[in-house]
Order: sequence, then structure tokens, then C-alpha cells
Amino acid sequence: MLLDYPLWLRATHFFNFLLLSLLVRSGLEILSAHPRLYWNDHCAPGSEWLKLTKKKRPDDRLWTASDEETSFPSGIALPGHENLGLGRHWHFLADFSWLLTGLIYVAMLFITPEWRRLIPTSWQIVPNAWHAMLSYLTFHVVETPGGYNALQQLSYAAIIFLLAPFSIATGIAMSPAVAARFPWYSKIFHGRQGARSLHFLALCTFIMFFIGHVTIVAVHGFRRELAMIVLGETHDPNLSRALTIWLGGLVGVVAIHVVVTIYSRRRPRLVQRATEAITDPLRGLLFGHEVSAQHYSSEDISPYFWVNGRPPTEESYMAMAHDQFANYNLTVSGLVHRPLSLTLADLRAMPKQIQITKHCCIQGWSGIAEWGGVSLHHIVGLCHPLSTVRYIVFYAFDNKSTSEPHAQGPGYFYGTIRLELTEDPQTILAYEMNGRPLPILHGAPLRLRVETQLGFTMVKYIRAIEFIEDYTSIGQGQGGWREDYQYFSQEAGI
Repeated sequence: MLLDYPLWLRATHFFNFLLLSLLVRSGLEILSAHPRLYWNDHCAPGSEWLKLTKKKRPDDRLWTASDEETSFPSGIALPGHENLGLGRHWHFLADFSWLLTGLIYVAMLFITPEWRRLIPTSWQIVPNAWHAMLSYLTFHVVETPGGYNALQQLSYAAIIFLLAPFSIATGIAMSPAVAARFPWYSKIFHGRQGARSLHFLALCTFIMFFIGHVTIVAVHGFRRELAMIVLGETHDPNLSRALTIWLGGLVGVVAIHVVVTIYSRRRPRLVQRATEAITDPLRGLLFGHEVSAQHYSSEDISPYFWVNGRPPTEESYMAMAHDQFANYNLTVSGLVHRPLSLTLADLRAMPKQIQITKHCCIQGWSGIAEWGGVSLHHIVGLCHPLSTVRYIVFYAFDNKSTSEPHAQGPGYFYGTIRLELTEDPQTILAYEMNGRPLPILHGAPLRLRVETQLGFTMVKYIRAIEFIEDYTSIGQGQGGWREDYQYFSQEAGI
């Protein structure tokens, strides 16, 4: 009979608690960017099944997806107060750490005899668990010396082998790279929004399990159970030492949360760079090289498509828009053998690419639309980049200092993508949306579409393109306006 709980089991239990607490808080920060949950990928206002904001969409003025963002306090969200970029950094860092902890736990579980304490080996466990639950509901404790009772065993096994993998699977289903390359996968969860809703419900289940788990520990005798959890001793435990170690660990967890929150608020660039150094290579390896295989039908087009950001207000842009962009001129320069100067007529004369694809915004909403334009790969073929080129910069007409003066940063909007993303046939420069000229609210006269990436990488209002080797000398050196001022990651496949 198994009597003691080994050190590796107790250590992974502690790290699991720490990492799950970080995942919950950073997950709430991500949710606050678009605090609506849907069961459909169109995300039309009013179709949500859960709304976690008191904001109401007005009918008399432009209301963008950015206006939906709600400020969650730092007491519950990491880091709180509308910091989506940093919330994602902490979420992915905790994600990878939690996955590593889980892999170590499962490996050790089956290497050692500990699996016998946790893994059910008979269907009799189901009626036994039912009777155990009835006993608890009637305020009777169910003791099983040296192990877990049937209800504990069944619930712990379900959390480890069902809920945890389910959370990972629904998280992956929200990746635009995965959804674009394997559209069938997201359909398993009723689309990206279904996966997002189920991911949120999984988070709620973890929280409910934690409350129930602590309650059961208290019912069985808090100090004795604490000694088993902390010291691994099931006979004659040192209760004072167990309580001291547990309090020390709890203080350590709280201290970690306080430190990462303070640093995120006071030193956001440091946190951005430190977390990216760990997570970006992993994200790029897993989600950075997919090719889109989306082919939706016209019946799938969303009746409502959120607007993100406000259009340029510069007089030069507004005059150009007034003339239907007849004087528009796109310059293509940088490390190329043949610089280009292209009008809208030039672009329209090139081979046209039409695609119906799903847009995945970093804030959480999605929408399906038909896009028409010219393949970026065709432009690459015309200008012949030098062999040293690694990135392409897209500069916009959008001066954030005037279009959104209350935004988190000044200057003209820009973004970069890796050169290899142009090899995807569905990476295009779009001048049409749903069979009509691209609307101003959605980026006229020209916008980028990179269907394996999050929406913020798809620069709107494009005025110039530059082929470069490195982006560290542009703007704040992070690879884009949102990366510079909102601390997003340049790696945007998930």
C-alpha cells in the first residue's frame, strides 16, 4: 500500500497551483480586451451568451472593438488595466511552464507506483464515487487510509487527464495559424468562438475544483491533510513544520504575483523582452510556418464585421479618399533590385486573388469576409528582394497622434511580417471586401491580409512597403506600432 507522497509529487502540486493562478489572472486580462463570449464566429453585438462589461454600443457614433476593452483591476487580472499585450506574454509563459510541469508529473506518475493511487482500474469506482459524494452531502467524511477515496480519485483523474488536455486543445483551436491550416480542427469546438467559450468554461471549472479541493481538505482535517500535502507524511506528521512550510509557500506565491504585477506596470518593456525571449521561439516553432487552407463559402460571410481602430484624419488622406483614391500611389522600396511605384489601377491590373477567410483579432473577436486583391508573393516577384531581406515593413497613412490621440502611443502606424509569410497564396494586398472597394473603416485603399496571423499584423491604410533585414532601428524597435506601444509580440500565429 502507498503510504507517503514523494517529493516530486508535492513539488509539481505546488508549481501547478502557482502556474494555474498566473494563468487565471493573465487569462482574465486577455478576456477583458473583448469581454463578450459567443457560440458563433460572426460575433455580432447582441449574439453573445455572456457579457462581462457594462459598456453599451451607441448607435449615433463609431464604436470600435477597441472601445469594448474593459479595465479589470490588477487584483484579479495580470497585469490589469487594459494591458492585453503583457497579459498575453504572461499567459504564454505560464502556459509553457504549466505544460512542462504536467509532462514531468505524468512521466513520474507512470515511472513510479504512484499511478495506482490515482488511475481508476475498475468501473466500480463510479458507484463508489456517487456514494462518497452522498456521504459528503450528508456531512460524513469518507476516509481511505493511504490513498484517495473514490470521489477524490475520479475527480483528480478527470482534472489531470480530461480537463487539462481539454484546456490545451481549446487554446490551440484559437490559434489563427492552426485554424487557417486545419479548419476542421476548430470546427470540433464549434469554431474559434466556441473554443474561446469552452476555454473560459474550463477556467471556471478549474476554479470550482480548487474551491472543492480546499473544502475537502478542510473537512478531512486541515492540519493533518496539510501535513500530507506539504511533507508527504501519512503517519505521525510534524504539524507545526508543515504549517510553517505551507505558509512560506503561500507567501512566496503571493510575492511572485505582486512582483510580476508591479514590474509589468513599471517596467513593461523589460517584461516584454524577457518573456518574448522564452516564448517567441516556441510560438514561432509551433505556430509560425503554416500555410492557410481556408475556403469558406459566401453563405459563411459575417453579417457584421467589427471595426478595430479609427481611420486617418490627415487632410492629405481625406482628400485622397474624397477622390476615391485616384491619386493613390504605393511605393515599394528597401533592399530590392527593382523599386516600384504602383497606383490602384496598376494593382487591379495584376492577377487577382479572391478568398473568403476568417479574421482572428488579438482581442478575441472574429469575422468572416471575402477579400479581393493581389498576392504579395506577386509583388515580391516584381521587386526582387536581396538575399539579406528577412522582414517586410508596411507603413500606414494612419497617424495615431491625430486619429486616436488618446491611444497608448504617438506617430504613424506600421507593422512588419516575416518574408516567408509571403509564400502563402492567401497573403495578399486587399483592395476589395465582400465584392466592393475596400471601405475606409476597414483600411482603404489597401490593407494587408495574412490569414495565419492575428489581425493586428494586417496593416490597414498602406502607403508604403519596405523590404528590410532587421526592424530594430524602426520606431521603438519592436517590429510594429502595437509592439512598440502596447507591448504585443511580433510573433502572431497564436
